[in-house]
Amino acid sequence: MGVIEKLKLEWQETVALFSMQRMVLIALGTAALSFGIYNIHQQSGVSEGGVLGAILLLHHWFRLPSSFVSPLLDLLCYVFAFKYLGKNFIKLSLFSSISLASFFRLWELSAPVLPNYADAPLMAAILGGLFVGVGVGIIVRQGGSSGGDDALALVISKLFHIRISKAYLTTDLTVLLLSLSYISWQKIIFSLITVTLSSYLIDFIKSFSFAKSTAVSKVSVSKVRKD
Repeated sequence: MGVIEKLKLEWQETVALFSMQRMVLIALGTAALSFGIYNIHQQSGVSEGGVLGAILLLHHWFRLPSSFVSPLLDLLCYVFAFKYLGKNFIKLSLFSSISLASFFRLWELSAPVLPNYADAPLMAAILGGLFVGVGVGIIVRQGGSSGGDDALALVISKLFHIRISKAYLTTDLTVLLLSLSYISWQKIIFSLITVTLSSYLIDFIKSFSFAKSTAVSKVSVSKVRKD
């Protein structure tokens, strides 16, 4: 196969990969994720684990600037993920990252639209976990990721044959435990709530089968009719 044919085939695969439905769903996921982080997590101080927590940790320990550490950690995770998840995953993840940054910018143009839950950390942990879980769940279900956290969790899940919720919890809990070096255990407890909730939501959305759900509904309807 010549160079022209390879490029043509690559272009056709890329066009098929970026279907309108997939792009809309990824945009919807990044909108929910960024909305939750901007309106809840950033305002309340309830932290996340994973790469975000690692950025804060490295800044505290070594005074490394977040603007340098964030893209570096994401890049390392994506390079690691490329070997196991393939180029299509990287393409979709790049689109997800651009979409996420765009929605962050959109929310930043106005003041937060939700109340400040700084005095209600449990509510912040639950609501934040819901937005993050639903948002990332939609993105991951479409084959992409919102950042290095998702890429690392997906690789761990594939390598060790464990559910993605356990992979997320492994990375999140590791970072949160290390964060006890500068964050009070009271705040860590609420962070544990939000990462646990978001991890299981991501797992549920990623593995949810609409076909099975429809089949169960049909069986239930047929039973009702027979009765």
